[in-house]
Amino acid sequence: MFIIENYFVAVVMCFITMICWGSWANTQKMATRTWPFQLFYWDYGLGVLLISLIAAFTFGSFGPDGRNFLADVSQAYGQAIFWAILGGIIFNLSNILLVGAVDIAGLAVAFPLAIGLALIIATITNYIATPVGNPYLLFAGIASVIMALIADALAYKRLPAKGQKTPRKGFILSILAGITMGFFYRFVAASMSSDFTNLDVGKLSPYTAIVFFSIGLVLSNFIFNSVLMAKPFTGDPIPANDYFRKGTPGLHLIGILGGIIWGVGMILSILSAGPAGYAISYGLGAQGGTMVAALWGIFIWKEFRGAPKGTGILLTIMFVFYILGLVLVIVAR
Repeated sequence: MFIIENYFVAVVMCFITMICWGSWANTQKMATRTWPFQLFYWDYGLGVLLISLIAAFTFGSFGPDGRNFLADVSQAYGQAIFWAILGGIIFNLSNILLVGAVDIAGLAVAFPLAIGLALIIATITNYIATPVGNPYLLFAGIASVIMALIADALAYKRLPAKGQKTPRKGFILSILAGITMGFFYRFVAASMSSDFTNLDVGKLSPYTAIVFFSIGLVLSNFIFNSVLMAKPFTGDPIPANDYFRKGTPGLHLIGILGGIIWGVGMILSILSAGPAGYAISYGLGAQGGTMVAALWGIFIWKEFRGAPKGTGILLTIMFVFYILGLVLVIVAR
């Protein structure tokens, strides 16, 4: 199978991850002009599963290192499979909260708050499990992210009420999404071999782990998303047959594309963890992705249009602290 062994290459892949993780929600913004985000999310989950299977049967099945995908599945212990599926379930819960927050509060608010909080939790839990990197620099990066979160929250509070829709609900959903998202990566990491070249018996390769992670995401969607359609965060209940009755091929493709974009980022993040460590690969991808999403929200979707004078200073402070945290995470290795 194909793996990444060079730290510089891993950092480059993390930068691609941050672009993917910061950009996939644009497909949600496009699709939800026409139909609710709950219907978009069914296609998003299918996109994540599709790209994970494509990667497993291509890059995960050829090459001199490790085991091919089917051989890896056949030797896997049930516990390893369970951890990967659990990671997918936890991620799905957090991501549904995130897309709900994006729908209410916008990209420039939901992503910095949710992903920033998730980054803090995930970096700490991943470092405790696999302490790779300089802890002083790594946790200085976390402190920088906290400052960015504070600046973003203050900027959001300055929006006029009509620009916030339901401000308290959007803020709460972002926080809940961040808390739950901070733990999913650790479970996926626990399912995998500690050495990607010489795989541990019973543990999963990165490609196999992502497939079972995606299965957990799709299966739990029938619970989480079904509940959310019956009891939306805002608005009226959504009939299940609207997915087929109102969904055009173009709308379905947009949702699938969103899942594929996020899934590519996840695959590269996991592969980069080999030479970089889980704390750095996740921290770099998530932190940079937050900055990318905020840029989309502010400059393309104009989510802070109408904000009072001085809001731009807070947003600038947010970006400065995120960039500083990004640099500290990189050099921590």
